[in-house]
Parts: sequence; structure tokens; C-alpha cells
Amino acid sequence: MSLRISEIFYSLQGESNTVGLPTVFIRLTGCPLRCVYCDTAYAFTGGEKMAIDAIITQAEQYGTRYITVTGGEPLAQPGCLQLMTKLLDKGYLLSLETSGALDVSGVDPRVVKVMDLKTPSSGELTRNRYQNIDYLTEKDQVKFVIGDDQDYQWSKAILTQYDLSTHCEILFSPVMGQQNPTELAEKILRDRLPVRFQLQLHKILWDDAQGK
Repeated sequence: MSLRISEIFYSLQGESNTVGLPTVFIRLTGCPLRCVYCDTAYAFTGGEKMAIDAIITQAEQYGTRYITVTGGEPLAQPGCLQLMTKLLDKGYLLSLETSGALDVSGVDPRVVKVMDLKTPSSGELTRNRYQNIDYLTEKDQVKFVIGDDQDYQWSKAILTQYDLSTHCEILFSPVMGQQNPTELAEKILRDRLPVRFQLQLHKILWDDAQGK
């Protein structure tokens, strides 16, 4: 089986609860969403078809235990499930970055799922698949990308409605250049939210406009 791959690269994890760890990123091509703030639109099309074994061989050369499968939307390619299981069977610590719009029930339970819930300013609010929350465990993470106060208030309401902090870890991340990060941090403290505030490390270190 083969997958269409935009890139495979080695960097520091820029976000999530493994931020700062040397990680191999496998970026799959294609995404059914068009979020306003997307920083990886180059992965919507193109890419190179690669056999799963060839993908794994390339990832192995970097000598790290941490691998992140990302996109685009990796679950848009059915073969992604097989790729992740093969990597897990080799002993890698694997995370999946997914938009939350596609069914995660078939994902190997050993995968750490980092799942977005799309906020109003993303333009893709209606694509959220809330049934996915039932498949999250305490090792998983839900990410809210906050662009303005409407996003913040909506995210707070979703936290309560789905009692999310009992399911998994919660990440609040500001849209770079749109939401002032200090203001977001102060709101989280003021409201005593059970969330992890995060900035995208790669954009601080390398002024990197792409999602690493």
C-alpha cells in the first residue's frame, strides 16, 4: 500500500504536550477542510506516492523515538491507519494531528491523538465531529486555536458542554498575528480554565510560517 506524502522531516515538536522533543514529521497530502488560518495549504495537493515501508525506512534514519503523522488531514487517506500501526509495532511513540472532522474510531488505540475542535473564526465550525470525543482517552489532547474573544467564549462553552477535561488534556493556542498571546494567557488565568496554554515553538525559534 502507498500513501501520498508532502514531506518527511526532522525538527523539534512545536506544540502539544511533547513540545521541544526531537521528532520526525510525516506530512500526508490532502485535506477536506479550508481553515482560514491554515499554515500548511501547500499540503492540500501534490506530494509524492510512497510505499508504507519506504516511508518507515526514511523515518528511521533520524534515530528518534518520536514520530508525528500530520497533514493536511492524514485520515483523509485510508492507508494512514496501516502506516501508524506499523510504526507503533516498531516501538515508536506516535502522535496523530487531526482536524477532528473525520472519524477517529479506527485509529490504533496506542496512538496519541491531537485533535482540533474548529473554532468559529476557522470558517469550518460546522465540520466538527463531536462523536470523536467518545474515542478520546487521558493520553489524548484536544486543541482549540483561538483567533478572537468569540472563539475563546465558544471554546469555554464546549469545555463545559462536553466535560472535556475529564476526557483528555486541553490545549489553547492563539492564532499567530491575530490573537494577542498575553491576552489569551490572562483570560485563561482569570477564568481558571483547566487547559494548557501553548505557543508554536517553531514559529518562535525559526519564524517558520509552516506548521511543524
